[in-house]
Amino acid sequence: MGKFWPMSSPFVTRLGPLVGAHPYHRPMPGSTTAAGAWFTLRRRTTIYPPEPAGRPGICAVCRGPARPGYARCYQCGQHDLLGRGLLADAVVPISYAVKGTAFAVSLWRYKSWRSPDPAARTALLTLLLTFLHDHGRCVWRHAGMPAPGRLAVVPTGCGRPGPHPLLAMAGPYLRLPRTGLAIRPGEQGRDPNPDRFIAERSGPGAVLLLDDSWVSGASAQSAAAALRRAGARHVAVVVLGRHVDPADRLSAPLAARLAPSGYDPDRCAVHTTVPDPSGS
Repeated sequence: MGKFWPMSSPFVTRLGPLVGAHPYHRPMPGSTTAAGAWFTLRRRTTIYPPEPAGRPGICAVCRGPARPGYARCYQCGQHDLLGRGLLADAVVPISYAVKGTAFAVSLWRYKSWRSPDPAARTALLTLLLTFLHDHGRCVWRHAGMPAPGRLAVVPTGCGRPGPHPLLAMAGPYLRLPRTGLAIRPGEQGRDPNPDRFIAERSGPGAVLLLDDSWVSGASAQSAAAALRRAGARHVAVVVLGRHVDPADRLSAPLAARLAPSGYDPDRCAVHTTVPDPSGS
């Protein structure tokens, strides 16, 4: 995979086996400490930071555009149709994916069937692992759950065979047992549907559910519902990119004020990070 991953992470000792004792297999050139490695990773990452919760016109769930006077966007309101107690405890986008930007393009190029882009893959892996290192505790706290004991990935809507590219990319670096999710035959669609996916039964623990893109959120919340029905007590969704289309009338004001910026380890969609006493 990449050539610049640090050899260890204090994230493991404080939160359990989210990332293993050797989550990254090669030291970063020019860096002799884990703190220096994470610092370099952060400097290599550019995102469109999510708007804070509570800002007018921003959905409290997915950070997408919401109509004036509403706390949630229309799509997140529709997710209630899945049923009481089946939605994710938290949805945390790492960045906006503004249509037409390089970041948005990377979200489909990394998993292209014909020619997946290694640069996009490396950039997105860097972003995901850095975010979980810096802000995992923010996510678990916001979800009201302990550190997750299992990992799942929202399946592709087209029923692509084999492991999801996001799982294939990040799975080797996250020491969490996998909980399988698969599309139920005949249940493909774009609407919230608690029967769309089949989830492996894995006990009543907490699950980290990863998704690369959030458009309406129906797939992610349907996957969360399947995990809940299979016994999961808590589900936290971490999304690489929350889609924003500047051509959409409701999204245009949000898109207009978004600008790429360097990754900030003290800022995320749900919280400011807890200071790390080790400095890493």
